[in-house]
Amino acid sequence: MAKGLQGFSWTMLLLLCAIQELGSWAVHTAAEGPGLGQPGDPALLVSGRVKRGWVWNQFFVVEEYTGTEPLYVGKIHSDSDEGDGSIKYTISGEGAGTIFLIDEITGDIHATERLDREQKTFYTLRAQARDRQTDQLLEPESEFIIKVQDINDSEPRFLEGPYIGSVAELSPVGTSVMQVMASDADDPTYGSSARVVYSVLEGEQHFTVDSKTGVIRTAVADLDRETQDRYEVVIRATDMAGQLGGLSGSTTVTIVVTDVNDNPPRFPQKMYQFSIVETAPVGTAIGRVKAEDSDVGENTDMTYQMKDEEGVEMFKVTTDSNTQEAVITVQKPLDYESKKVHTVVVEALNKFVDPRFVDLGTFRDQTIVRVSVLDVDEPPEFRPPSNLMEVQEDAQVGSVVGVVTALDPDTANHPVRYAIDRSTDTERIFDIDANTGAIVTGKVLDRETAGWHNITVLAMEADNHSQVSRASLRIRILDVNDNPPELATPYEAAVCEDAKPGQLIQTISVVDRDEPQGGHRFYFTLPPEATDSHHFSLLDIKDNTAAVHTQRVGFNRQEQDVYLLPILVVDSGPPPLSSTGTLTIRICGCDSNGAIQSCNSTAYAMSATLSPGALIALLVCVLILIVLVLLILTLKRHHKSHLTSEDDEDMRDNVIKYNDEGGGEQDTEAYDMSALRSLYDFSEIKGGDGGGGLGEGGPSGNPASERHALPQWVQSPDLDFSVFRDYICRKVEQADEDLSVPPYDSFQTYAFEGSDSPVLSLSSINTWSSSSEQDFSYLGAWGPRFRQLAALYAGRRGEEESEES
Repeated sequence: MAKGLQGFSWTMLLLLCAIQELGSWAVHTAAEGPGLGQPGDPALLVSGRVKRGWVWNQFFVVEEYTGTEPLYVGKIHSDSDEGDGSIKYTISGEGAGTIFLIDEITGDIHATERLDREQKTFYTLRAQARDRQTDQLLEPESEFIIKVQDINDSEPRFLEGPYIGSVAELSPVGTSVMQVMASDADDPTYGSSARVVYSVLEGEQHFTVDSKTGVIRTAVADLDRETQDRYEVVIRATDMAGQLGGLSGSTTVTIVVTDVNDNPPRFPQKMYQFSIVETAPVGTAIGRVKAEDSDVGENTDMTYQMKDEEGVEMFKVTTDSNTQEAVITVQKPLDYESKKVHTVVVEALNKFVDPRFVDLGTFRDQTIVRVSVLDVDEPPEFRPPSNLMEVQEDAQVGSVVGVVTALDPDTANHPVRYAIDRSTDTERIFDIDANTGAIVTGKVLDRETAGWHNITVLAMEADNHSQVSRASLRIRILDVNDNPPELATPYEAAVCEDAKPGQLIQTISVVDRDEPQGGHRFYFTLPPEATDSHHFSLLDIKDNTAAVHTQRVGFNRQEQDVYLLPILVVDSGPPPLSSTGTLTIRICGCDSNGAIQSCNSTAYAMSATLSPGALIALLVCVLILIVLVLLILTLKRHHKSHLTSEDDEDMRDNVIKYNDEGGGEQDTEAYDMSALRSLYDFSEIKGGDGGGGLGEGGPSGNPASERHALPQWVQSPDLDFSVFRDYICRKVEQADEDLSVPPYDSFQTYAFEGSDSPVLSLSSINTWSSSSEQDFSYLGAWGPRFRQLAALYAGRRGEEESEES
């Protein structure tokens, strides 16, 4: 039947093409501008004909042609064609020469290949009409289109599958589930090949589909997830609007039924039984129960609660969030002797309730839980649980402090024995009667040593000491007045010599080791035997302190610089106790402002002005100063002894030692020559130039015998040479023998430079040997004096050598 339908379609298409060809119409194209067919065109000038136009049919070709012969497409024709074969028709463009062939003479176009509109819907080509002889264009080139005619050869396809949808259970009829959509590759603008309609092939009992839109909806209202939670629905899509001969495709849609909280929790049992020992501590888990729920996910979350009064008081129920179980625990201590069995009601409720089912009243369930309490052999219990006792500190040894009582809570009611945990009373200050529980003192008590005692009392069954209970007992020692009051510190005070009567000297406070319940009250007075009471007065301030004032005008520390004032202090008892303390008062000198400057007692003044740390620091500074002085004296003595050995060389030291060579011969101001002048009074030396008073022509009137004779320059160069050479050698030897001074030859000296010193050098020896009139002009004004000094030095050296010889 499908083949027959397909043949019928081909027949209809061929008939349609024939009708189109019979009703063809001409398209005349008039070229505008200077193109072919315009006046002046060479082809038209040759033929001498009037311009004509193209004439051809509109072209369509049916896709999927399966014939053996080429499929006729259409004909192109020029109205200038007279049928003599002088015109050659050609085509170019998409598929020309391969898919489409043209008869050059007739202009008939045929398709040689099978075409598919879904791959390409049309082809664009260009037609040319040429003179067969000259190959000149007779018509302007014209573009034409060959459209591929669609046939229904593509079935609808579901491209977005697989499809998975969901709908809540118990949803009303017509609830939208999801939408499916099929695509058809055929031409939607031609015929009904691409018009798709939808239908349900499988699952129509529960779901429907909109034939145009593909929306799937529920067909029933009793979808129950607990019965079936998944449906496989087959949807078909048919083209040709569902008409006979249309093509179709199908897909499977999975529809998941989601859960709603439409099932209440249910306990599998109506009663549960548990047992627990009576000594179980609070918080101990007794057991677990669980209600079942057919729903899934959060719809199974539950909470549990106690429904009866007894259960709320004695037990506690919580929910295990992982297992959704009810955990029953002890909330109050159990007692077998009081109640052996507890019956409680546990209720389970859904945590999340669907509002649509609230009115049903079925979203809770209850069960009965029976808890049996098991008897155990319990240790004695202290009654009443008092843990504080008091006793006077002057109680006799063996005095009763208090009595503890413990009873066996078991039905057997065994006798109880008592003891003291000696790890809490290592000194055995207290004892206890093993039968009666009476606590007595074992030693003399002293509140001032220990005001509180914490002991642990044991109570155990007489025939089973493993059943033992412990109770902490605090014993407070009550105070009695057995310690006299005392001055808070050994008071010392200072008073100025010019003190006036009524001047405050010192405020006295008291300490007392006792602690009377009513608080301390002290009384101050001066005892009758106080010899200095007429110098000072004591005022009780009534706040457990007293003030000492002066009672006379001025004091004389030359007569008495220290006063010892006894002070009697009495407490309030009972019985009243007293003690006498002494206030030391020192008489000191003060300035006009009343500030203490000095007292007769050196120790007191130092202690009043300097702290021990300051005294130590002062002593350290003194020691450091002494060490520094001794070091300086030692260095001076050593330096003086060194200088004494060289006293005879002072003049020459000052001449030759300079530490710097200066600016050369032209630098006449680089050195202070006053040191040379100080050695000799040049004004008294006879001879020399008129300005210096150094020669016989000098202005001095002193006899020549009283003057220092300056030695004359000699002409022998060896004499002057040896003078400076010997001097330098001796100084070097002395410096080498004394390791405490630097080497002498490391100094810069103006002494001997050698025999080859250049002319005009400052220390040249050769220049001296020429004559006494050596040119010292480079020394400026000091030239003549330096010449005389050199001669004098040479003369002294000669005298020394003669004396030594």
